[in-house]
Amino acid sequence: MSFVVGLTGGIGSGKSSVADLFSALGVSIVDTDAIAHELTRPGGGAMRAIRDEFGGSVVDADGRLNRPVMRRIAFADASAKNRLEAILHPLILAESEKRCVSAASPYAILVVPLLVETGFLRRMIRRILLVDCEESLQESRVMSRNGLFLDEVRAIMATQASRPDREAVADDVVLNNGNIETLSRQVAELHRKYLDLAHGESDGRVAEGMRRALF
Repeated sequence: MSFVVGLTGGIGSGKSSVADLFSALGVSIVDTDAIAHELTRPGGGAMRAIRDEFGGSVVDADGRLNRPVMRRIAFADASAKNRLEAILHPLILAESEKRCVSAASPYAILVVPLLVETGFLRRMIRRILLVDCEESLQESRVMSRNGLFLDEVRAIMATQASRPDREAVADDVVLNNGNIETLSRQVAELHRKYLDLAHGESDGRVAEGMRRALF
């Protein structure tokens, strides 16, 4: 498996922007949200189990997961979120592992938005990269992007880990306060660092393999 860096951050922090910059440098990106959408599109690998568990009301006319309906069910039934995750998480894990193993670059970026909150996929990850920004920027970005009111955005943020909690578990932090040039420089510096770490680990595995072969 490639050396895997877990990319995370709060809503509106700019995870996609950072992932795009790594991708432009030739790094393989594995996005768990994208995988979840693939699994819940028409004919997706999770749809039969979701329909069996929750009924036809959570499936729209095209055969994909009806996310607004699913969210309402989850709010009304505390166990619904856990039941949905029990279906999706093993499938996301398997697909994430497959894509990281086949990564064409020396290391892979695994995007896990709720890594800190859930610990999901933590065992695959060698380093945690946090994308951070001022909370006021998070609010304005999400309001503009999603068309939400401020109180709605703050309600979402309240369900996520706090900035200190995220910072406490991060190995590396990218500050994304709006300047793309500064963001690009930070990503380029981390890219060099991760290449060194990945190559060092690969060399270590080769040396260990040779030692075992000799002794």
